[in-house]
Amino acid sequence: KSCGGEIVADANTTATSCPFCNNPVVMMGRLSGILRPDYVIPFKLDKKAAKEGLMKHLQGKRLLPKIFKDQNRIEEIKGIYVPFWLFDADIDANIRYKATRIRSWSDSNYNYTETSYFSLWRSGYLKFERVPVDGSTKMADDLMESIEPYNFADAVDFQTAYLAGFLADKYDVLADESIVRANERIRRSTEQIFASTVHGYTTVIPESTNIRLRNGSAKYALYPVWLLNTIWNGKKYTFAMNGQTGKFVGDLPLDKAAYWKWFFMLTGIFGIASYIITWLISRL
Repeated sequence: KSCGGEIVADANTTATSCPFCNNPVVMMGRLSGILRPDYVIPFKLDKKAAKEGLMKHLQGKRLLPKIFKDQNRIEEIKGIYVPFWLFDADIDANIRYKATRIRSWSDSNYNYTETSYFSLWRSGYLKFERVPVDGSTKMADDLMESIEPYNFADAVDFQTAYLAGFLADKYDVLADESIVRANERIRRSTEQIFASTVHGYTTVIPESTNIRLRNGSAKYALYPVWLLNTIWNGKKYTFAMNGQTGKFVGDLPLDKAAYWKWFFMLTGIFGIASYIITWLISRL
């Protein structure tokens, strides 16, 4: 039920709460036709879990200013369903690599190094399903990618009931406008998968890459995200947590004094280790 108060929201908001009575409000007209999502992954984690996630994220950070934990305050925390395009595609790929294998040995008189050169070829077929690209200009792409992956096994056909109590946005980036980013992700993953099949070489460098995408399609889904904004020393820090898995990301301030302390300490350790190794080799 609504108290009758007027709600002002931006053009992309599809679910919010009434600022007067705090009841959930869903803008049904923004969730119909082509704007209706195909799927939604419901929130599994609540606001308390998001706060606990922030505390865990701060633990064990040696270069974090010690007073940040005590003095930073949560300015805003909100659960929001973020619009994502999920892309499917079939891939045919051929990649040629230039590789070397280096072998070293020595005798009583000389040290020897033998370098063998190889031309390698990998060819195959891959099928990608539900590659996510966020469809909101409000959300930083790198932040949304950092809290992946989501487990699509929990996805259900979209129903507005899942939006109650949370914010939600409709997409303002069209599927056609997201294809380039999706293709970049697919190509990068293809290159990584093919490279992982090359073993036993000292160096491996791609010489030519031919990746062909076909049978592309896209579905529209809403994925759960907790966003937290904190303030410290007058600066805002934004964190995000996967509302399904709890994966937490966000930038933190740097204690410069601690950074330089660790830098010089590690430099000294590596310098001493290098000297010892050089001395041992000279004694052989």
